[in-house]
Amino acid sequence: METNPYSFGLDKTPANYAVLTPLSFIQRSAEVYPDRLAVVHGARRYTWAQTYARARRLASALAQRGIGKGHTVAALLNNTPEMYEAHFGVPMCGAVLNTLNTRLDAEAIGFMLNHGEAKVLLVDREFSPMVSKALASIERPILVVGVDDPEYTGPGERLGSIDYERFIAAGDTNYAWQAPDDEWDAISLNYTSGTTGNPKGVVYHHRGAYLNAVSNIVSWGMRPHSVYLWTLPMFHCNGWCFPWTMAANAGTNVCLRRVEAKPVFDAIREHGVTHYCGAPIVHAMLLNAPDEMRAGINHKVSALIAAAPPPAAVIEGMQRIGFDITHVYGLTETYGPASVCAKQPEWEELPIEEQVRLNGRQGVRYHLQEGITVMDPLTMEPVPRDGETMGEIMFRGNITMKGYLKNPSATEEAFRGGWYHTGDLAVLHPDGYVKIKDRSKDVIISGGENISSIEVEDVLYRHPSVIAAAVVALPDPKWGEVPCAYVELKEGKSATEAELIEHCRQHLARFKAPKRVVFGPIPKTSTGKIQKYVLRERAKSTSAID
Repeated sequence: METNPYSFGLDKTPANYAVLTPLSFIQRSAEVYPDRLAVVHGARRYTWAQTYARARRLASALAQRGIGKGHTVAALLNNTPEMYEAHFGVPMCGAVLNTLNTRLDAEAIGFMLNHGEAKVLLVDREFSPMVSKALASIERPILVVGVDDPEYTGPGERLGSIDYERFIAAGDTNYAWQAPDDEWDAISLNYTSGTTGNPKGVVYHHRGAYLNAVSNIVSWGMRPHSVYLWTLPMFHCNGWCFPWTMAANAGTNVCLRRVEAKPVFDAIREHGVTHYCGAPIVHAMLLNAPDEMRAGINHKVSALIAAAPPPAAVIEGMQRIGFDITHVYGLTETYGPASVCAKQPEWEELPIEEQVRLNGRQGVRYHLQEGITVMDPLTMEPVPRDGETMGEIMFRGNITMKGYLKNPSATEEAFRGGWYHTGDLAVLHPDGYVKIKDRSKDVIISGGENISSIEVEDVLYRHPSVIAAAVVALPDPKWGEVPCAYVELKEGKSATEAELIEHCRQHLARFKAPKRVVFGPIPKTSTGKIQKYVLRERAKSTSAID
């Protein structure tokens, strides 16, 4: 039998192989750009050398308390320097970082702390009333480290027997952290929203975090030393891996506790922000802010938009005020964004309406993700590239979760057929770009016809008075289901139910137009996603108007 000459004597050695971990990014930036500004928060300023030293101190302090491989360190923090440091310091000691959603209630936080078996909790004093209740349900000892952010002047007592600065002061700035033995080792734990039943714990590994951090730079075309504004919560998919991205980029992190239009524009102007991320609701907020808030911002600002299919009106509006919007798509299970609507140069020659249509698609795979496609979930056959046949979006590759913590059956089902099943329904266009039509649970089936709630919402957003819209199924004795629209109006604007229904009929087949419009605040998650499950429950208790 012929032997393979490449099989012998060409083994992995420390000289030619290293485990991939995003921890190497901060080490490099601290070595190459030690005095470059890394983190800004109010009056606080930290260079890359200082940020690296603080992260190593955190790792050392945790190790002194016996925290290491296989242990979970939870963080209930806003976008502050402490949260940024935790993305490095926690995995440096071998532990797994579990960032918690600050908008959740005590019951949900208690479940996550118990399920993830957190041994340490870093918590901002703003959340102390809720956390005090959550801690009452904890089944094991947990070390609580309180964070008292000087930028926060609201109520709340600092929790824990020790505060964060005293805790890391006991650590060693020269702590000799080691890369994990295996890049498949867990680096973080992120819980899904849990709209039905308990949330699932999504586990990320060092390899995936490293690759998605790099993909963010390459797929977005970020220039070195970008200035990034933290409008996206770091607790959400580890900030789409941007804590690690910014370390690789050796840029500047501008922290922000609250996402409001004035502080965002002030930060962009003051710090020369070049990049930020957010859900459509964040961009809509900025788009509809008074013009004077944007005064003095003359440089290019690039933004990623995701978390929900963006209305065309938002993409077009942001483009008109000079913000360069790129649409990305992904889920908690894919480390945040894992596909991008990659812009083609020839699109720039098209009318803006056509550019908006093309740029509103979920696009193609990220550079370091191996595959995205649309398939029939039963046959696992790809749908034709006709822009009409619907199937389920599926991913595969390194930027896909390790699995669900303590839930092998859900993990197996999610990876059925060798692809990660997203639950999002979409079509494939002839150019290979994916376009979401709806979540499978959000499709409205009216008289046997499928109605995309996203399609109806997109039309509603075109109305000059609408700032937010969500469409769900309304029970109907004749058609089974009909569309029901929940709408928020812009400040100082007005519209009637009949007016909005007629507006939809002008742009859609009549059966797709809402049969009912409900005005008022729309429930949203902390990341700007509209909570349709809440609206579906509301709609069940009402009836359509004939």
